Amino acid sequence: MTDQTPRLQMPYIIASQAQKEVSHNQALNQLDALVQPVVETADLSEPPLTPMAGGLWLVASGASGDWVGHEDHVAQYMGGGWLFYAPFEGMCVRVKDQNITARYVAGLWRKGQVTGLSFEISGQQVVGPQQGAVSDPVGGAIIDTEARLALTELLAALRYHGLIAAL
Repeated sequence: MTDQTPRLQMPYIIASQAQKEVSHNQALNQLDALVQPVVETADLSEPPLTPMAGGLWLVASGASGDWVGHEDHVAQYMGGGWLFYAPFEGMCVRVKDQNITARYVAGLWRKGQVTGLSFEISGQQVVGPQQGAVSDPVGGAIIDTEARLALTELLAALRYHGLIAAL
């Protein structure tokens, strides 16, 4: 039997173990950090000067100071020192200062990206998969410059937002 859980790597209490409360308290601290985590920021590469007890940060690239070697980890300040939790596939954290969610996918934190098959509001699909390219208006027996300009701007906006493919 291993001495920790496979995904969150929380310590098991072993039958012959002395001071079982230490393992139990360590597991509680890990749960406090990893269940619905909210990090202060994802932009620091060195520890803050005055971290609050229990506070969480997502360690940015170029880590220095006490954070060296812990890039992309969730850092928790506890008991006057730092604890680090390695991210795992699908892990999500809320980034407080940017009011976004970051998700760990394929070895990278994807910040502020929302993925899905459709977007619905009150049960009504409002955005779905990108549609094919639509040509700008040209030709015709009667040329209406204002209507053509409005359609061209509308198509440009739809392309910009990825709702239709670019030409």
